[in-house]
Amino acid sequence: MRFEFATATRIIFGAGTLRQLVPLAAELGLRPLVVSGKSVERVAPVLSLLAAGGLKPVSFVVAGEPTTDAVRQGVAVARQNACDFVIGFGGGSPMDTAKAIAALLTNPGELLEYLEVIGQGKPLEAPAAPVIAIPTTAGTGAEVTRNAVLASPEHGVKVSLRSPHMLPRLALVDPELTYSVPPSITASTGLDAFTQLVEPYVTPTANPLTDSLCREGIRRAARSLRRAFRDGSDIQAREDMAVASLFGGLALANAKLGAVHGFAGVLGGLFTAPHGAVCGRLFPEVAAVNIHALRRRDSNNRALGRYEEIARLLLGAPGAVAEDVIVWSTVLCRDLAIPGLAMYGITAADFPRIIAGASRASSMKGNPITLTETELAEILERAL
Repeated sequence: MRFEFATATRIIFGAGTLRQLVPLAAELGLRPLVVSGKSVERVAPVLSLLAAGGLKPVSFVVAGEPTTDAVRQGVAVARQNACDFVIGFGGGSPMDTAKAIAALLTNPGELLEYLEVIGQGKPLEAPAAPVIAIPTTAGTGAEVTRNAVLASPEHGVKVSLRSPHMLPRLALVDPELTYSVPPSITASTGLDAFTQLVEPYVTPTANPLTDSLCREGIRRAARSLRRAFRDGSDIQAREDMAVASLFGGLALANAKLGAVHGFAGVLGGLFTAPHGAVCGRLFPEVAAVNIHALRRRDSNNRALGRYEEIARLLLGAPGAVAEDVIVWSTVLCRDLAIPGLAMYGITAADFPRIIAGASRASSMKGNPITLTETELAEILERAL
């Protein structure tokens, strides 16, 4: 058995831990670039906290999904203001943008030189500038991953900037920051977290460390995602989902994902659709097609047993079978009001280019079985 596990240099988890930010940030420098989402009110207390502590924060806002242009603009702002480290505050978009900016601050050349698929895919040679990642949603786990997923509008795809050098110096996970997240975003981000716990568990590259994280995360998401959706003030549910999101990030960074994310990255590049909601809608259909393909073509694949274990974790029933994962997740998506893919303008006419892109996606390589084009089309048809 051989495996590798790498993560953020330091993880601090717990309600109220944001109050530790100033002394922790002061260890890294004086002038942080604070990358946040479009809500100025959300990040204002953080900027005030840093300024009151003697630091000189520079604000940079990411209005939507992280893009290649946003990274280039952020690098320019950071250099103009002599920023010596970066803070990513928000959901996956600001945190991924922050990691990418930090990487480009210390590595020469243009962003495309380092991007997968649309660029040269050159490795980052120098460690990135220090990053503090502070999630305000429970979903992406980007605070502990070694990549940044960026949309390239001119290419119509989402691609990754990826390197061990991009792991944040500090992940500060405070569940209190998620209390005010509205139900729709709680659902979308929570389904992303759930998917990122299941896919690394059934991938061929799973290892004992990621397995333990996935099992615990799945248990917590199963008991708490609906509760957090229905009542955002449920402190225990919010904490569970923050743990589930963190564990999903740790798992995916050290194993692989699968067909859900293989599709989701392509769909996010072609259509305006929330990543987590797309993952949620695809999840039951990918599970159904995977399980059927495994039973028909590779019945000795350990992923079948893994799906059964997941079913037992979800239902708390020792006699649960793999197909129960499909039923449980279908009901979950209904309860969380997740729409079909047609809601985002996707039609059967789009299937060929979606499938072509998904087939090349790095996440698809982590799927427990190679799916045919017919099976990939079946997933999309079922998810419409």
